[in-house]
Amino acid sequence: MALLVVADMVAATLAFFLAMRLRFAFSGASIEWFIETTPYPASSFVFWVMVGMLAMGLYRVRQRPTRQEVVARVFLAVVLGSLANILFFYMVPDFFVVGRGVMALAMLVACVMLVGVRLAMLRLIDDNPVKRRVMVVGAGDFATKISMLRRRSDRRRFEAVAFVALDGERQRAAELGIEPVIDAEEVVNCRFDEIVVALDDRRGMLPMEFLLQFKQRGVPVTDLVDFLERETEYLDLDILRPSWLLYEKSSETSLIYRLLKRAFDVVFGVILLVLTLPLTVLAVLAIVIEDGIGAPIFYRQTRVGRHGSIIRLYKFRSMRIDAERDTGPRWSTAGDDRITRTGRILRRFRVDELPQMLNIIRGDMSVVGPRPERPEFVEELSRQVPLYYYRHGVRPGLTGWAQLNFPYGASVADAREKLQYDLYYIKNASLILDLLILLQTAEVVVWGRGTSMSGAAPGNERRGKPPLPDQPSA
Repeated sequence: MALLVVADMVAATLAFFLAMRLRFAFSGASIEWFIETTPYPASSFVFWVMVGMLAMGLYRVRQRPTRQEVVARVFLAVVLGSLANILFFYMVPDFFVVGRGVMALAMLVACVMLVGVRLAMLRLIDDNPVKRRVMVVGAGDFATKISMLRRRSDRRRFEAVAFVALDGERQRAAELGIEPVIDAEEVVNCRFDEIVVALDDRRGMLPMEFLLQFKQRGVPVTDLVDFLERETEYLDLDILRPSWLLYEKSSETSLIYRLLKRAFDVVFGVILLVLTLPLTVLAVLAIVIEDGIGAPIFYRQTRVGRHGSIIRLYKFRSMRIDAERDTGPRWSTAGDDRITRTGRILRRFRVDELPQMLNIIRGDMSVVGPRPERPEFVEELSRQVPLYYYRHGVRPGLTGWAQLNFPYGASVADAREKLQYDLYYIKNASLILDLLILLQTAEVVVWGRGTSMSGAAPGNERRGKPPLPDQPSA
């Protein structure tokens, strides 16, 4: 992705310089004038365009967009970046010496150049001949986690050279369709950059001498959980041991991080509450017009907060008043007939979530974190989904890593898939990650759903495959 970022920065910079040249080529401006006046406005333009590209999900590791999606997202990224650049212009007018003509040309040229560069670079990245070569120790059920990453977007950064079969694993590998499979003695004939340990059961099978020998030669040895976390950006519940989470360090254990995050939550909540006041008024008017003056505007619902505490969540009401009178609590699904016409619009652009700024300011929620669930669902999910309780160790959030990577869930299976992303966020929580998630939430608002750039949810790749063996106790 670093190569993609550099290529986009170069393209955006050239677009601005070309726009300047086209605008003033026939005005008699000297080269010295160009050199003196261009760098500052060019830097601002490039910076905000890159922010727009990030907000539109164009730097996701596993993105695999269509050509039409590339064009649409790049266009929106340039527009959003240019609007932010204009706001910056009004705040720092002395920084700019160019007018609207240059900006309009720069936007047009940048769109064309960035689309061309991105299509070329994505193809280059997919066909990268110098990927990291990985040797997988193990050829059983756990090893299928790597062999099943068949899409080019999943294997952009590595290539599985071979799978080392130990103690009769060849037969199981043949049943699972794993290939190529080799014996430990054949490893010396292979060239690889990393070893990944993917054994179903390490008790009495882990070849310590073999692994230490290669580690002494400078070859990194990686556990399967860590490898999949790095490549897929989620924690796979099928192979995750509770003890692995126990010894992992998270920013949530840092008092400084928690204080900084709380301060950020309060400041962000107050600012967004003020900025979205006109939108709030429109939402209230729309609900009143559809349901009448006496109808409730807000919806108060109990949710599970940090450490299992019960909080009252505020939302604009998007369902009928009697939505759960006959059925009781149930999952909301696509095309749910309980949602009002106004509610569909509010949900489409996440406007119904705006009252949750009050929850954030009060400390019930954070800006970024796992989405809070209803107590009735939490009770059920805690029984059926391993480690589900662990997500309640942090404040629930308005947006989160799972919301960016997985569409709206309406079942236990969906909750399980989303938990894998929530656990990844909890383990890797930082202010930088929070800012990246918050910025990329613009993509969800614009497109009205979780990003499609990464394709299907990770669990979908295992459907139809044999079940994984039981984990030994931690």
